[in-house]
Amino acid sequence: MSGTTTARIRLRPAADGANRWVVLVVLCLSLLLVALDATVLHVAVPALTEDLRPSAVGLLWIVDAYPLVCASLLILFGTLGDRVGRRRVLLLGYALFGVASAIAAMADSPAVLIAARALLGVGGAMIMPATLSILRQVFPDRRERAVAIGVWTAVAAVGAATGPVIGGFLVEHFWWGSVFLINVPLMALVLPVGRLLLPESRGSHDGPWDVLGALMAAAGVLGVVLGVKRAGTGEGVLSPATLAPLLIGAVLLVVFVRRQKRRTHPLIDIGMFARPAFSTAVGCIVLAMLALVGLELIAVQYLQLVLGLSPLQTGLRLLPLTFAAMAAGATGSYTLRRVGPRRMVGWGFVLTAVSVLILTAMGQHDRPVLLTAAFVALGFGLQTTLFGAYESMLSEAPADRAGGAAAIGETSYQLGAGMGIALLGSVMNAAYAPGLAKLPEVGVPAGARAAAAHSLGEAYQVADRLGGPLGAVLRSTARHSFITGLHVTLLVSAALLLFGALAALRLPRVMECPAPDEAERTGASEAREHRTPHEASVPGRAQRPLPRPARRRPAEATGSGRAAH
Repeated sequence: MSGTTTARIRLRPAADGANRWVVLVVLCLSLLLVALDATVLHVAVPALTEDLRPSAVGLLWIVDAYPLVCASLLILFGTLGDRVGRRRVLLLGYALFGVASAIAAMADSPAVLIAARALLGVGGAMIMPATLSILRQVFPDRRERAVAIGVWTAVAAVGAATGPVIGGFLVEHFWWGSVFLINVPLMALVLPVGRLLLPESRGSHDGPWDVLGALMAAAGVLGVVLGVKRAGTGEGVLSPATLAPLLIGAVLLVVFVRRQKRRTHPLIDIGMFARPAFSTAVGCIVLAMLALVGLELIAVQYLQLVLGLSPLQTGLRLLPLTFAAMAAGATGSYTLRRVGPRRMVGWGFVLTAVSVLILTAMGQHDRPVLLTAAFVALGFGLQTTLFGAYESMLSEAPADRAGGAAAIGETSYQLGAGMGIALLGSVMNAAYAPGLAKLPEVGVPAGARAAAAHSLGEAYQVADRLGGPLGAVLRSTARHSFITGLHVTLLVSAALLLFGALAALRLPRVMECPAPDEAERTGASEAREHRTPHEASVPGRAQRPLPRPARRRPAEATGSGRAAH
């Protein structure tokens, strides 16, 4: 039996039978590894700093190389998968991720580790949109796809949350490189399994792939994300280091959009953004991630610096948020069918805003019951919002553009995370620093006050150096000022979340699903339309001309969530 015949047989059970759930397991395993790698390095930073002795800039690039490269290449590899095959891109991503992990584990200099982290970003960018677009292909029925997306989002939440825990255990018992080395045997397992079980799928083959446009999008996203991250590290929005990449990235993205509108066969169908459900879902992903990452960063600072909890205790306090997110993902399909995308995303935002307002009751004393209740509501609300937004975005996109749509969603995810750190971090700093203005009046040196104004952690270091009554006054004042800044930041975050709830009113009221037999016919039709020419000429198969696929399928044929408003 020929290889193409095998591929054709492999596609059919993945799209029509129980094997699609096996495919989901493989996709979730690969996503789990990528999500783990995004956070597992955090606890290893002190150990690798002591071993490799990187400069301050080098350490920054060790941490940021992975998310920067990954975010910038999502559109490139998402659209490439639509052209050359999503399974092919995914398997190459597995191989590159495993090789890069081995290089990172054995790195003996900061430069080698930075290069390995960048390669990990390339592998992650190949894996992330491919998993979501293959999921779109093998679950043509929207009801089953909603269940699959719920599992997918829950796995992502588990990976991001357990990364620091696994990393801490490995660093404590082995060495910092072990946080990367765990990827190698897992990728060695998932690569042959994925090659055997995953179906191949692709979008339309019309026209050449726009290489220049793909590179333009990569450079534009890189500039915007780099600028946003630098703003979040205190560079200032108007500083050249922040403003230059932001402006260059924005200009490149504007030129990229205009280029796509002019091309007969664009990389990304910009017309998808004219659909209210698609554009609103993308905006909701950005807002949800903005709130999630920014609030998690501030919560970690509060738990460790104000309440004095250890890193392990801090991780345990945040576990209810993770468990609630898992529960939201597991029940997301049922909720979506009962209440529809509009109410699901809107009320998810409202629940998150309420939990944020509850957190304004936090002060200098530990209130574990209140914190646990707020974190549960926060995790459930945000994951509900992300689930509804991802499902609506993916269902609204035509199947032949699934890779580009998945790349847009993942880019929005990364951009929202960077904006959350930059925006909420800036609000926090702006509200925190004025509270230290009167310290020189009580005898604290102006230089000490200026250093303490950078962050609460630095204020504690300055207070320890001063010692005595002045050190105690500085510590107490900084803690009070941090609480004030925390409350202001929470109020700003709640306002953004409520804005997201209003934006969700543009989503469809109900989750429209085609009949099961219609969904199966649609999936089979798409499989036939996107066969390679060689597959179409397999001996023994009746030949008949296929109609040219339309540039945009009707909403009903793609399982779209579009509904009358």
